[in-house]
Amino acid sequence: MKIAFFSTQPYDTAFFESANQAFGHELAFFNQALDPATMSLAKGAQAVCLFVNDQASAPVIEGLRALGVQTIALRCAGFNNIDIEAAKMAGIKVCRVAAYSPESVAEHAVALLLTLSRKTHKAYNRVREQNFALSGLLGFNLHGKKVGVIGTGNIGQAFCKIMLGFGCEVTAFDLIANKEMEAVGVKYAPLIEVLASDIISLHCPLNEQTKHIINAETLSYCKKGVTIINTGRGGLLDTKAVIDALKNGTIGALGLDVYEQEEKLFFKDLSSTIIQDDIIQRLMSFSNVLITGHQGFFTHEAMEKIATTTLTSITNIANSLALAPANSIV
Repeated sequence: MKIAFFSTQPYDTAFFESANQAFGHELAFFNQALDPATMSLAKGAQAVCLFVNDQASAPVIEGLRALGVQTIALRCAGFNNIDIEAAKMAGIKVCRVAAYSPESVAEHAVALLLTLSRKTHKAYNRVREQNFALSGLLGFNLHGKKVGVIGTGNIGQAFCKIMLGFGCEVTAFDLIANKEMEAVGVKYAPLIEVLASDIISLHCPLNEQTKHIINAETLSYCKKGVTIINTGRGGLLDTKAVIDALKNGTIGALGLDVYEQEEKLFFKDLSSTIIQDDIIQRLMSFSNVLITGHQGFFTHEAMEKIATTTLTSITNIANSLALAPANSIV
């Protein structure tokens, strides 16, 4: 079977070629993102493999169907960039990697939080210039803090467990309370109560109900100086409202591994260009904002699991075998 990979980086090629030794598929890697202008690259492929910034809209899906594509495999957990109804109508199967390594993203969220709370990024730069002064580096303990978690799927659960290990009081918001989480000490509460935490971390999927869940109204329920961490999807935040909250001190620290307009920026080296996105430029101007380029998933363990799970799902679909329920979308 031929599989066309879009939005690939050299590390994608390395991990998928290694995993493919057990499958024997024909793999074609393209660094272009999938859109109406690039979908013709999938000609001759029975499956396409997409990432977070590929756009499988209804016209693209119809184009893929006409090219003979039978499967869309997402090498990520989220699927907000896929027109699911269009895929159903076209008879194209859609699968994902629901749980590649939830700990990788959860640990990255904690890394952002610890960096912001102890200002280690600033200390690193100071010491390299032989400045060992502590002025301006005063931080705060995580122990004893109230941590609000929005979304307790696999990643949210992993984050909750880490925060409990730090001695935090963890309160979560989700449509369905997880009994395992309750058993280890996580309290489920309405969103308004979760927003009143010292620290808020977002781990929910992006959909119509969660788009801009952090906005001017919800921020009004937050404590003055709240720390917000988002390793989920950029669209969970109304970025303009967040900037206003940073300016007036409602948000005391902000850690982001995702950005609403990241498809124009992330996974690219733009160091020799002038970024035209004024919103992210404004975000990066704040000394209490830390941004990473969607690297939460990027660990050796996660990449191995993503490659193996994706190729297994594509193979099972081709052979009319069942998938793990969480990985099957259409």
